[in-house]
Formats: sequence, C-alpha cells, structure tokens
Amino acid sequence: MNAFRTVLPPMSAPFALTHADRIVVIGSCFAEHIGERLKAHKFSTLVNPSGILYNPISIAQLLKRLLDPKADLSEGVFQHQGLWHSWEHHGRFSHPERQSFEQQIYAAHQQAAAFAACAKYLFLTLGTTQVFALRTSGRIVANNHRAPADWFEQRRLSVEQTVGCLAPAFETWKKARPDLQIVLTVSPVRHLRNGMVENQRSKAVLLLACEQLCAQYPFVHYFPAYELLLDDLRDYRFYAADMVHPSETAVNYIWEYFSNTFFPPHTAQLVAQIARIRTAAAHRPFHPDTAEHRAFARQQCEAIQQLLQQHPTLDFSEELAHFSAFLHGETPKE
Repeated sequence: MNAFRTVLPPMSAPFALTHADRIVVIGSCFAEHIGERLKAHKFSTLVNPSGILYNPISIAQLLKRLLDPKADLSEGVFQHQGLWHSWEHHGRFSHPERQSFEQQIYAAHQQAAAFAACAKYLFLTLGTTQVFALRTSGRIVANNHRAPADWFEQRRLSVEQTVGCLAPAFETWKKARPDLQIVLTVSPVRHLRNGMVENQRSKAVLLLACEQLCAQYPFVHYFPAYELLLDDLRDYRFYAADMVHPSETAVNYIWEYFSNTFFPPHTAQLVAQIARIRTAAAHRPFHPDTAEHRAFARQQCEAIQQLLQQHPTLDFSEELAHFSAFLHGETPKE
C-alpha cells in the first residue's frame, strides 16, 4: 500500500547535545520555536539576544557584536514616532526615553556576550535574502520599525553575498572557540510580502548558500527544517491560520526530528523526564485544595528533587514554586 507521503529519512547527528552544553540560537521566528523548546527542556540556551533576525547580513553583524562585550551600539540608534529604536534590534527594545533604551540594549548585549563566550553550539535559522538598505547610508537594517518605505532600498542577496557575509563570522567564532559546531537551517516560514515566486527564489539562495558553507567548513552542518515542512508534511493542515507560519503540530514534528537527530539516549531520557514535570505543572486542577491534589503536588516536588540530585545544574525553581504553592494552600502565579 502506498504511504501517500514522502518521509524524510533520519539524519546522522554530527554531534550530541547534552544539558552541560551552552547553545546559542539566532535567526527568524522559527529559531524562536526551537530555541524556546530547548530552554523549556532546561538546556542552557540563549535565543535571539537582540530579537528576531531574518536576513544573513544582520545575523552576521550580531555574531560579530557578540564577540565584543564592549561593542558600540549607539551608531544604529534613532528616534521615530516618539520612540528610540536601533536598526540592529527588535521593536521589543524600543523606548520613549533614550537613556532607558540604551541602558536596556547595552545590558542585554553584555549578558549575551558573556553567555556566548562559553557557547559550544550555534544554531542559525536563515529566513530570507531580501534586505532593506537605508538610502542615506546603504546600511542593511535588521528591523525597519515601520519607518517610511522611501527610507529604504530593497534587494535580494546573491548566493555569493550570503556566503560572503557569514563565512568571516564563522571563521572568527571558530578561532575564538575551537570546539564550536554550527548548524544552519532555512526557515519554513513563508515571506510573501513580495509574492510566492520571490519567496521561493529567496529560499533557493539560502539553500544554495547553506550547501556551500557546509562544503567549505567541516564544523558547519545543515538541518532540514524547510524540507520537513515543505516536502515531508507538505500540506496546508500543517500551517497556522495565517498560512505563513507552521502550525503547532508541524513544530512538534520538526522538534521530534530535531530531538532524534541531536539527543543521545541519556539526553533523550532526561528530556522525557523534564517533559513529564512540565506537563504536570501545566495542569490546572478543578479542586486544588483537596488532599489528592496536594499529594500530587508533593509527588512532583519529590520527582524534581530526585532529578536535581542527578543533575544539580538544572533550574526547576518555577516548577518547585508552582507545586509548593499548592502544598501551602496558595494559588500559584500564572
């Protein structure tokens, strides 16, 4: 009987992730999906320290800044519509007061640079080769902050330009961290502002650039998130209501493939234990004041303590606070 779909064969992992490793995840909103799941399962993970990034040039610029804890961030600062912004940062950093804004971006940068200094793995999700350049300076921006369209010139990067901006950043990081491993992936999120044809051309450039970078550097690898959604699942059922982003079911499927690729048996077992505790913490009881539910909360606290004896570096402070509140007759904070 026909399977009625083409299944992507399992990947051979280039390395094995453990909870002792530091992981940096940078890129499009799909990077946030994977990065937040790593964090939720207690991996030491830094996700998009300056916000979501879509194009390779902005990603390369962030990689360069992360190597310098004292990097000057003031060059890209500007004011528009009553807020201070940075061309290198997401709108979540924007603020009506310049001093508060700069304090915020510098503090975030210093924390990120300190984390990245000990990072062993770098996961980059490339979203598009469409870039916006300021007409006044030619500067490629990471976020246009809804500035007038006539401020920018839009163009698509070539394969050579994409490789040319990322390769030096990879070499610099590898020189600073000899055991570094990099994983590239192309985001399955569709960029339809310029139409379906342009989206496919942009993704094609990214795919070819990834191939060239993997061939050029033995420490650079490719993870097929784009192919898992476009060629394996291949159905609008696996998109969210906007028909642009992957649905939760699709993200779950890609996460499972990711886990099978990068988690050795002992990591997978620990992830499963953590997942059970997270599921228990997400449960909202109808009758929290009963003896039965207090026994359930006590059982979860004991399970956490047993895990902490084996893995003392894991942070279960939120889960312990949640279950302890039930034991003391309190309502946990949402």
